[in-house]
Amino acid sequence: MRVVHVYRTYFPDPPGGLQEAIRQIALSTRERGVEPRILTLSPTPTPTVVDYPEGQVVREKSWAAPASCDLGGPCSVMKYREMADWADVVHFHFPWPFADVLHLLGRTKKPTVMTYHSDIVRQKLLGSIYGPLMRRTLRSMSAVVATSPAYARTSETLAACVSKERLNTIPLGIIDYRDEPQPLDTQRNLEGRLGLAPGEPYVLALGVLRYYKGLHTLVEAARQVRAKIVIAGSGPEREPLAALARQHGASNVVFAGQVTHEEKVALLKGCRAMVLPSHLRSEAFGMVLVEAAMFGKPMVCCEIGSGTSFVNEDGVTGFVVPPETPEQLAAAINRLALDEALAHRMGAAARDRYERLFSGPALGAAYKALYQQVVAAT
Repeated sequence: MRVVHVYRTYFPDPPGGLQEAIRQIALSTRERGVEPRILTLSPTPTPTVVDYPEGQVVREKSWAAPASCDLGGPCSVMKYREMADWADVVHFHFPWPFADVLHLLGRTKKPTVMTYHSDIVRQKLLGSIYGPLMRRTLRSMSAVVATSPAYARTSETLAACVSKERLNTIPLGIIDYRDEPQPLDTQRNLEGRLGLAPGEPYVLALGVLRYYKGLHTLVEAARQVRAKIVIAGSGPEREPLAALARQHGASNVVFAGQVTHEEKVALLKGCRAMVLPSHLRSEAFGMVLVEAAMFGKPMVCCEIGSGTSFVNEDGVTGFVVPPETPEQLAAAINRLALDEALAHRMGAAARDRYERLFSGPALGAAYKALYQQVVAAT
């Protein structure tokens, strides 16, 4: 079976969570006999074809990217038609408005699947202009996938445009990499750089530092947290967060900056718990929570009606607190930071949940079955 994934950007351009989600779907289904390819745009599409373990990546020119919506030219439409003709299933990833244009102008005749990663939250003007085309596209899909039951239940767009018969729920997942060999001195060097004593408990916040991550609440909570807080990643909120930490006297907050893959693994292995205090639905799933669960770590996140509180089952794999409540966030973190036995029990439950719901085999089996279903229905 041949599947073409369609999304606005992909590796080797700067990475993001959605690109990684596509990579994991492609890798896990390839292990089950699917041949994936990825069609994408790039501001510098040289080379035009890149071969990766997850499949061939075909790149066309991105002419502009207003509101992070990459736009292609006529060549991208022609390339889309060519790849759709090759494929048995065309797999779109929402949101990307130009994909709707490709679907329309490309006169798609093959079965179509759309993974609905997130509502359009911030670009309200774009959403209102794009609305009619978006609704047309969603209603034309053979199947639409929500990444968690919470998103399927709470998205107004899905409720308005997708019938229950066509709406599926398949969680995102990650192929297990926790046992990859690591340089022996990574942990020691990282602890030295961050000023962590060997074996010192700390909690970890990991990812791009964006407006919706709720890290301002974590910094505000920090003085009540009885452990160090390591914030790893870079992004537009880095300087405002550092200023907020100084303002609040949060001396236990450590900004690690951008970390390598090896350093990320060391942080995940060494942390007591993962904290994801995102307060807006732009955080549709929280792949870092899946990574934490893969490493057998408990989690603290906020209830925002998205997939975060699906990955992290409150009271079982960690704690879920209301968004933007520093006191409750600090209290939940302290329960794990100060009770190692509780953290280990919840971490073990998180690992079990990962294996059942978010592992590579679970992800690959679910999407392979869906592809077979939409092909059989044509």
